[in-house]
This record gives sequence, C-alpha cells and structure tokens, in this order.
Amino acid sequence: MTDASWLKSMTNILDSYSDPAVLIDENYTIVATNQLYQHRFGEQQTPQPVKCYAMSHGYHRPCDQEGETCPMHAARESGATSSVLHIHNTPQGKEHVGIETTPVTDEHERRYFIEIMRPIREVSAEPIANKMIGRSKTFNQLVDLIHKVGPTDVNVLLTGASGTGKELAAQAVHKASHRTRKPFVTVECSGLPDSLFESELFGHLRGAFTGATSTRKGLVEAAQGGTLFLDEVGDIPLHQQVKLLRLIETRTYRPVGQTDLREADFRLICATHKNLPEMVEQKLFREDLYHRISTFPIRLPALQERRDDLPLLAASILLRIDATRPLKLTDDALALLSEHPFSGNIRELKNILERAVVLRESNELSKHTVAQALSLSPTHSTTQTNPFLAAAQQRLSLAEVESNYLDALLALHSDKTEVADIAQCSLRTLYRKIKPGD
Repeated sequence: MTDASWLKSMTNILDSYSDPAVLIDENYTIVATNQLYQHRFGEQQTPQPVKCYAMSHGYHRPCDQEGETCPMHAARESGATSSVLHIHNTPQGKEHVGIETTPVTDEHERRYFIEIMRPIREVSAEPIANKMIGRSKTFNQLVDLIHKVGPTDVNVLLTGASGTGKELAAQAVHKASHRTRKPFVTVECSGLPDSLFESELFGHLRGAFTGATSTRKGLVEAAQGGTLFLDEVGDIPLHQQVKLLRLIETRTYRPVGQTDLREADFRLICATHKNLPEMVEQKLFREDLYHRISTFPIRLPALQERRDDLPLLAASILLRIDATRPLKLTDDALALLSEHPFSGNIRELKNILERAVVLRESNELSKHTVAQALSLSPTHSTTQTNPFLAAAQQRLSLAEVESNYLDALLALHSDKTEVADIAQCSLRTLYRKIKPGD
C-alpha cells in the first residue's frame, strides 16, 4: 500500500467517527481530518503543515511544555489510548473538549495518532447564562469528574460551601447523562416541612390526611426516567432519612394513603454544604444513607481556589444582569475585586456586581463604584470583628491597605476635603496618594 492510499484509508476511518477527529504524526503535524472536524473547526486555510497544539491552543510548542497534559505524549509513552480534558480555540470561542488519543502505525512502522475530540457542552469557557463557567485548572478538574460520571447512573454527592454552584453542577451531570431528555427535578430539602416530607416526595391520594383535597403527584414520580436532585440533603430530619434510604435501596415508593407500591426510575444527585461524615459521627445523619448517596463524591471548589476564573465569572454575571448593555469592569475595579475574600463565593460575587450596576454612572464599572458596592455589604461591618483581618488573610502590603482604605473613604464621602480630615492628612497628600479619576 502506498503512502497516499494508506492516508486515504485512514481518512475513511476518521470519517466513521461521530465526533471531530484528526490524524497526527510524531512531529505533532495534522496530516488528515474528518468532515466533522472540518465542519466544526473550519478547513485548513494554509498549505503549510499545521501543528495540533497551534491549531487547538495557539501555542508555539507542545501542550506538555505549556503546563498542560499532552494526550499524544501520554499515548506515545504508554502505547495505549489516553484521555484528557482541554480547552480548545474554536470559531465559536474557547470550548471544553474531551480528547481521546490512540496510537497507530503504518506499514513502514511509522507511528501516528488518531485524536477524537468530543465537545463538552454542559459547561462553558466563554461568558454565557445558565451554565457552569470557567477555564482554570481547578475548574477543569471539576469538569473532568462531571464528564466521567455523567454517562453513568451512579449516585453523585456534591459538596462544598454555599454559593459554589452545586445546582448548576447537578444540571451539568444530568445533561451529560443518557437521561438528559427526561426531567430534572429539584427537591429543596432545607425548605421542606417535616410534616410534608413524604407527601412532597411520594405524592398523596385525596383524603389521605387533613388538607389533602386532591390527589397529588410526588416529586419522585415527576422525575421518572430523569434525575432527582436533593439539594441540602443534610437538612432532612433523622427520622425521615430511613424513608429516603428505602427508596434508594428498593427503587419503590408508596404515595401517602395508598397501599400498592410503585416503581421509581431516576438518577440520584445530592448536594450539601454540611460535613456529612461529621454528622454521621454525631448520629445526626444515618451512616447507611450516607454511603448510599456518596457513591461518587465531587467537591466544588470555593471561589478563592479558582481566582483565575474571576474575570470570566464577572463578565458572565454582568451579561445576565443586563444583556442589553455592554457592562464591563475596569482593570482596577477587577483588581480590587480580586483582593476580596468572597466567603459567599459566586453568589456573593453576583450580589456585589448587582449593587455595582445600580450604583454605576456609566456602562464601565469603576474601582470607585466597586468599592462603594463592597462597603454596602451586610458583612462589611457586622461579621468582621477585626477590620484588618481580611487584609492580613490576603497578605496585603501596607501600601495596598492604605489604598483600599482611601478607596472606601472616597466611596462613602464625595468631599475630598472631608476625606483628608478623616484620614488626618493634607489635601495635597491625599491627591498624591489617590489615582487620577478617583
């Protein structure tokens, strides 16, 4: 077989895949692509050979030399298929892509690699509403876990502090599953009255109890074939937990007032900000139930652990607040936000930006506006017993502490003479210490 005929046969193999695919030689050069790749990423515009890392990332050298895992390098070392998750440049912007790389050889024992790219549409690397957003290494590790567990039917337990986006993560798992076209039903366990737990979950017949004026379908039945998401599962009362355990173990339930059992078909995802193992030790949560719901635990990182995603998250939130205006943060406003501890995580970031949008004087949110929004935070003066504790935790320099203090004064007082009096410095000194425009 000639080189040309071998290459043609490999192109036919690439076209048999249902995802974009390429053939790469040992020098990282793309030598063949399938039609799906050409449709999604565009045909090669230059007759010159293109390196895979240049095409996908805009790099000038292989991925592993840029601090990323190179699937081709791993496949070459192991001689077997290697899988990783990357962020690729596409005509639509940056996208998360699951990559599967398999080594092959031609009749001359020259080694090539087939690389299949499966776009992960459940998350986004660009500002967009109603999806998990991020590009940081920490975020990508989270996406990799969701991408792996999504197609399975195992129970998932999402843990992490409040405001980290556990419901969006649950929706991403659901969208990555074979149940994606079926319902995604949320049960707010923290707001569910103890007396109505069974009725809400399993439904009831008319007359089953006082106030049951009609037959009602429960949330388990509503989730039939889809996903049942128990938010704040740690808030379910101990004596009710056995009923949930029975549902999980038997996959059957009985509506209140009915004797016949019904079969349940759902994928279970639970979420909590509480320490369930500690609750198990304190006899506040059943150990058998904990092991049932935590088959595949995923911890969502706090915003402090993924600060590289702050600009992207802020842009996405501003887009959701008002998609009709080109709202954006100035560089110094973003720098000020990056120093904030964000104990409330993404939810707190959203609140701060919503305040800043109300306070803004133009479509550009300035450092002054963000400082004013931060000063209005309910936690700004009530929960921080030491006003310099956050600064110490952030390891700020004296110059940075002084600058932040002056920004806060300027946010509260428009008269710079008054600010100079409060700071006990001359007006000339104040002007020297603040930036033009403040």
